[in-house]
Amino acid sequence: MSDSVLPASVPHDGTDAEARPVFVTERRVLGIPVSTWPSILAPVAIGCLALAAWEAIVRIKGIPSYILPGPLLIAQTLVADWGTLSGALWITLRITFAALIAAVTVGVALAVVFTQSKWLEKSLFPYAVVLQVTPVVSIAPLIIIWVGDINLSLLICAWIVAFFPILSNTILGLNSADHNLVNLFQLYGATRWQTMRYLKLPAALPYFLGGLKISGGLALIGAVVAEFVAGSGGSASGLAYRILEASYQLKIPRMFAALVMISMTGVAIFLATSFVAHLLLRRWHESAVKREN
Repeated sequence: MSDSVLPASVPHDGTDAEARPVFVTERRVLGIPVSTWPSILAPVAIGCLALAAWEAIVRIKGIPSYILPGPLLIAQTLVADWGTLSGALWITLRITFAALIAAVTVGVALAVVFTQSKWLEKSLFPYAVVLQVTPVVSIAPLIIIWVGDINLSLLICAWIVAFFPILSNTILGLNSADHNLVNLFQLYGATRWQTMRYLKLPAALPYFLGGLKISGGLALIGAVVAEFVAGSGGSASGLAYRILEASYQLKIPRMFAALVMISMTGVAIFLATSFVAHLLLRRWHESAVKREN
């Protein structure tokens, strides 16, 4: 319902109605502001139209399911094989979140150390860049051979992919603290830890959260790529192994169902990290503060 605290045309206490501010509560539908609904409905409508067109093309052209299954068949397969696919999804999620936690822990810790010692940053940061630009698919077989334990190997591969955005964004944020405020802290005799805790870390939070959004999806990608390598070597693991298994058996609808689960998981991770960023920044940072115009 639309509600206003005070009508604009009726003075309540004899003062000029035009001089009185009027506060209007935005109308909500299902708890969501009306102005937000277009941004929700537009991508949903486009997605529904794309799926309808896909289904129509498959049916009109008579395309076999072993070449391109329709969305309805994929949905049916997803329901029928949920027991198998959900177990594989849980394995992939465990690796993904463990790698993301490790990336956040190591990345933030190294970023703090690097900003405290420029000598260490110049000495070690190039190796972090080398680690980032090396394709994980090329070194995953070596990691699996050297480590031996499959789960730990997959975790390391996913961590390699997710680590760098956290490190680089956090370093950028820590170095972006207002230099005038840094000088003010020094003027009042603040220690390095106090300056880091009360000034630089809050200043770096938006940059860190931006890196977290990127690393969340990259951790999933790293886990899936490593699982493909492990699965091709005969070691059963998560959803990637199920995709390989389905392709070998020409169960293409199951293959697409697993792909849908991976994609939806990536979208869910992005939405979750975006929601966390909104909660942490909405009251003070320009990127998240709601504007009146």
